[in-house]
Amino acid sequence: MPSGTLYIVATPIGNLEDISYRAVRILSEVDLIAAEDTRQTKILLERFHIHKSLISYHNFNERQRSTQLVQKLKDGASIALVSDAGTPGISDPAYLIVHDAIKEQIPVIPIPGASAFLAALVVSGMPMEKFVYEGFLPHKKGRKSRLEKLGQEDRTIILYESRHRLQRTLRDILAILGDRDIVIARELTKKFEEVLRGKTSELLGRILTRALKGEFVIVISPEI
Repeated sequence: MPSGTLYIVATPIGNLEDISYRAVRILSEVDLIAAEDTRQTKILLERFHIHKSLISYHNFNERQRSTQLVQKLKDGASIALVSDAGTPGISDPAYLIVHDAIKEQIPVIPIPGASAFLAALVVSGMPMEKFVYEGFLPHKKGRKSRLEKLGQEDRTIILYESRHRLQRTLRDILAILGDRDIVIARELTKKFEEVLRGKTSELLGRILTRALKGEFVIVISPEI
């Protein structure tokens, strides 16, 4: 394995069988694994009998840790970056270390795999030739203006949302974008995976009568 290489490794979004053979091999061979949550990653590593040193890399230490890890890479270490689930950098930290590694001319290699928003898109039935991934909407400042801007899109829109703000987001979509066709996907590739389809108003009504858990992907039609 080449020394001084940063691997961006996608991990399962639910079912542990989401992981690729290549990802297992890389995680087994690197010198160090940088993980968003070391406790979560340890469970994954134990499942595949991987015994490697772990170091945290998350939103609260990203700047400091990036500097430390890039120095290790410069010294010849091979490092795999993983998030709790899915592909690092997609609503999870990765940008800084990738940017800093490239600046130092350190090889950065993607190990592709699962991504919740792509999984939701391909089963949504919405147009897939053009889409915009927005991640999580702002909680407060800029939320309305962001949705108003998205209302001008002619592409399928993809959002992430937590269970705590799902109702609010659906209400905002209905008020600002209109009663569009949407898809809500939750717990993708897990035991209780569910894909809900319908008008925004219809799904809002259904959610009000249920205590849904998990994280959600919302796929929005580009037109009413």
